[in-house]
Amino acid sequence: MDEAAVAEAGAAGSGRRWLQPDGTPVSCREKLKVLEENWAELDTVLREAFEDAVLMGVDPERLRQMLASLVASLPDGR
Repeated sequence: MDEAAVAEAGAAGSGRRWLQPDGTPVSCREKLKVLEENWAELDTVLREAFEDAVLMGVDPERLRQMLASLVASLPDGR
């Protein structure tokens, strides 16, 4: 199986393609596994935090803006 096929298989069903800065897909199975596990964990925590905030009266659109700002402020890690 070539690298592109491995990358596609690693994200099978997720609809996500994990790309490197040069645009090539991440192909290491272990890396893909960790990326998918981290994504699932983030999804759970984010959804729970969002739900809690909305239940406490926070405006959902404002919260989305705040979360987008948080993501935009992340360093690129290079």
